[in-house]
Amino acid sequence: MPFYRERILPHVVHWAMRQALFTEFRRRLVPAAEGRVLEIGVGSGLNLPFYSGSADNVLALDPSPALLSRARKGATGNPRVAWLEASAEAIPLGDRSVDTVLTTWTLCSIPDVACALEEVRRVLKPSGKLLFVEHGRAPQAAVSRWQDRLTPMWKRVAGGCHLNRPIDRLIERAGFLVETLDTGYLQGPRMLTFMYEGCARPK
Repeated sequence: MPFYRERILPHVVHWAMRQALFTEFRRRLVPAAEGRVLEIGVGSGLNLPFYSGSADNVLALDPSPALLSRARKGATGNPRVAWLEASAEAIPLGDRSVDTVLTTWTLCSIPDVACALEEVRRVLKPSGKLLFVEHGRAPQAAVSRWQDRLTPMWKRVAGGCHLNRPIDRLIERAGFLVETLDTGYLQGPRMLTFMYEGCARPK
């Protein structure tokens, strides 16, 4: 469905992710990014206004030309931002070259999320940190069974989004120590709204 993926889906993603209920997560998480920052899945740039002066520059990575174009327009005149049209599975940066990696509602839709997290670990400095807020697998068996049932259909219409990824375990398997983690449901259907928010560091 190239027309849907390239022409319709970017607008749907922008509309969905600008909902007010996500703003508090952005206010809390994004200002903690420091130094040279890599944002994985910058999308339409909704995190960019929340970076603090602690972020020296932001490398904004996304595979979607349409979303990057929208983000560029919104960030006109911001000298801290550089744009990377690329996949998270093949980050075009050197080893140990960034201080912070930020992901917000991104790990659900990367096709090979394990590979992407290995790339994140590769580009992070040993003293660096991964900041994340993601939705994913719920702890209640009744909810997670529905997530498993719905994911094959859901990812076809939602840009590859998986409802059932265990975010904390995926990060740990990639060689990170999860230092802080808050979880819980947002308002809405439980299959869609179990959140993981935290900070992890390379082991």
